[in-house]
Amino acid sequence: MIPGMEPLPLPLEGITVVAVEQAVAAPFATRQLADLGARVIKVERIDGGDFARGYDTAAGGLASHFVWCNRGKESIALDLKDPRGVDVVRQLIAGADVFVQNLAHGAAARLGLDAASLCAAHPRLVAVDISGYGPSGPYADKRAYDMLVQCEAGLVSVTGTPEQPVKAGIPAADIAAAMYAFSGVLAALVRRGVSGRGGPVEVSMLDALAEWMGHPLHHAMHGGTPPARTGLAHAVIAPYDAYPTADGGRVLLSVQNDREWRRLAEQVLRRPELGTDPDFATNAARVVNRERTDALVGEALGGLGADEAVGLLERAGVACARLRDVQQLAEHPQLAARERWREVGSPVGPLRALLPPITLPGGGEARMGDVPALGEHTVALLRAVGMADVEIAALRRDGVVA
Repeated sequence: MIPGMEPLPLPLEGITVVAVEQAVAAPFATRQLADLGARVIKVERIDGGDFARGYDTAAGGLASHFVWCNRGKESIALDLKDPRGVDVVRQLIAGADVFVQNLAHGAAARLGLDAASLCAAHPRLVAVDISGYGPSGPYADKRAYDMLVQCEAGLVSVTGTPEQPVKAGIPAADIAAAMYAFSGVLAALVRRGVSGRGGPVEVSMLDALAEWMGHPLHHAMHGGTPPARTGLAHAVIAPYDAYPTADGGRVLLSVQNDREWRRLAEQVLRRPELGTDPDFATNAARVVNRERTDALVGEALGGLGADEAVGLLERAGVACARLRDVQQLAEHPQLAARERWREVGSPVGPLRALLPPITLPGGGEARMGDVPALGEHTVALLRAVGMADVEIAALRRDGVVA
């Protein structure tokens, strides 16, 4: 809160989003909208819903992907193969500000739910099509799962060790597309506020991840060769790697300029002469002599515990970090000190969740709603579009809703 000022509302309060979504790319985008105050209505299949619900049971019996990407939404289960199910979606869209879909290529158009068609019928609507490779071109019909797009975008080629390329440990292509869809919605809503018109938004996983590949891409296009895979090391900076410590930990350090190297040489390596030695005095020389550079750093840190090594590096003004695993992230002292953890409701009870990274001082905290059960809000949403209970019962009997 800002002293003396009235609290600001969440920026997307009053915005309604309808999403025909599955997996990660669209659900993660719409979860950002829900966190910022939007009402998000999630349309799911009647036979199991979003297939991410079945990925695993790690989150207290729920799928970890689904819990991560779907808090704060209302779930309605519809059969979109039945025209009556599609008609319900149309009625929901008629009262919405934003529509998001990431169905297989051509599926939304066959249902009349593609962005171009919907925006023609509803000029104020912002309609988002998220795809793997875009609406045209030779890859338009190609199946696009995260790992496949990581490969097509070259991310795997620059990740890993010199001997073995590896995919990123998180769904990087999905997340990239999600965040561009999220920012695309925000930009389109701003435009609507000025012009009165919404309009289509297109995001492809390949386009999004290709943008994230900017450094290695420009290095290869303009420098002639792609950066080498170097594990935790940096392809063009030394020392920049993780080094073992005496207690079994690993500490990563990064020397970004030659002034830092001189401080490292004097205060950590206890070899001040290395600060001016022509074999090490410049980053270019240290990269050429990477093995010798790493050996010097490894020897100095190898006799220290991780806490001791980090303390010494910090006092020397050298950027450093511990190499933590996922469980250690969950207990990270910085997240705890800043009170970044909350609990959200779910069908299996409360679950820990991180506050979203966007913080808006002066306003209310992000709206971290419950993770919905499949079809939890079906009846309420059908009633909200004017459907009588007898009609709802008939749709349920015919398997159109669940």
